Order: sequence, then C-alpha cells, then structure tokens
Amino acid sequence: MILLGLFIKLSAFSLIAFGGVNALLPTLYEIAVNQQQWIDSETFAHYFAIAQAAPGPNLMTVTLIGWHVSGVIGALVATLAICWPSSILIFWLQRWINTMRHERRKQTIQYAAAALAVGLILASAWQIALQINASWVAYGLTLSAAMVASLTRWHPLYLILIGALLGLLGWV
Repeated sequence: MILLGLFIKLSAFSLIAFGGVNALLPTLYEIAVNQQQWIDSETFAHYFAIAQAAPGPNLMTVTLIGWHVSGVIGALVATLAICWPSSILIFWLQRWINTMRHERRKQTIQYAAAALAVGLILASAWQIALQINASWVAYGLTLSAAMVASLTRWHPLYLILIGALLGLLGWV
C-alpha cells in the first residue's frame, strides 16, 4: 500500500515539477517529510546533497526517497512515478508546438516556459535558503553566491569551495 501511495503522490508531483525536481524542492520536502513522513528532515538534506554531488539527473533525490521507503522496488517505483507523467505531457506539448504555423507564437510559448522554469527554480532556491540558513552570515553568503553566479563567469565549484572554507572556519 505504501508503494501505491508513493507512486500516486510522486506522479502528481511530476505534473507540477515544471523546470525539474529542483524547481519544487520545498514541495517535495513538504510531501516526503511533513505529509507522508517517509523520511526526516536530516535524511532529506543528505539525499539532496548526494543527488547534487552525483552525476546525472537531479531527480535522484526522488529515487533515494523511494529507496528509503521500500528498497530497490521503492527506488524504481519513485523514479518511474516522477518520470512518466511529465514525459508524456512534454511529448504531446512538443508535438502540438511543432504543428503551429506561427513562428512568433512558438517562440512566445518557449520563452514563457523558460521564464516559468527559471522563476520556479529561483523560488525553490530561496525557500530552501530560508529553511537552512541559521545566521545573517549564512544569508549574506547565499546572496553573495547568487550575485557572483549571476554577474560573473566563475565556475560554481569556486563558490562551493568558498562556502566549505567558511564552514570549516566556523563562520557559517
């Protein structure tokens, strides 16, 4: 019964995860930790960190949650649930867009979709920052990293190293 609940919840989540799983990370947190209590807050943070460190798609967070709930079968169910609805939706949406004759309408839809995805990802990042930042220094680091990432061509690894160094020094 828990696998069915996992499948249904994550399938529904997939339909609103426009821009990928990271775009709605706070919603995934709400579902997995607060509503269903599949995992605790610390485990969610660990799974998110593993998913970000590992190569491949960002949906690995969902796969790890499924694995935690019910082993390999849970991981497979969670991965399938997060992939199938949005894949079918995007397939049909792209076919519809390709049949459009007006190039300007196509561009408008594509630009709107891109803007929506970016907005959701930024909102998600801000919600996560609000949940994990514990001091004004942490907020300053978050805002500084966002500005540097937006305004320069620095590789994100430099920002991660600076954050790790500040953490090791006990400043964050």
